[in-house]
Amino acid sequence: MKAAQRFTFCSILLASVATLPAYAACVDPVNQEGVHLQQQQQNGINYVSGGIGQDEACAIQQMRGYNLHITFSAGPDNKYESGIKVAIQGAQGHQVLSVDDVGPILLTQLPAGKYVVVAQLDGREMRSTVDLSSGKMQALNVHWREPSASKM
Repeated sequence: MKAAQRFTFCSILLASVATLPAYAACVDPVNQEGVHLQQQQQNGINYVSGGIGQDEACAIQQMRGYNLHITFSAGPDNKYESGIKVAIQGAQGHQVLSVDDVGPILLTQLPAGKYVVVAQLDGREMRSTVDLSSGKMQALNVHWREPSASKM
């Protein structure tokens, strides 16, 4: 019985690892020619969006100084998605950041507090709540079950 449970656990673990993007673990040096990341600011909030291609994905994952790391994915294969419309709302519902055409990774530096992240892909909306009160970095994966219509 224990052998069957161990086999099932290992199968699930291997299946989970197999669905990760190939560049989830960045071990090779980043070729800066393939990186086009630029910090931007809106309403006093610093943010960076990108992660398309292995070099840029590795570079953005290595960036520091941002307390909210959002990754956008969709479908059963967990494919990274870009072209996302994102609004981040503060505790009273006021919008602190609104950006179009971001992804597959969005890094933000927000003041301590609680926020609602509203993300839209092909008109499909996802809402997530994040608490940045602790001062520690928070990671959020926004995942749609169905892939983007443009990638089907």
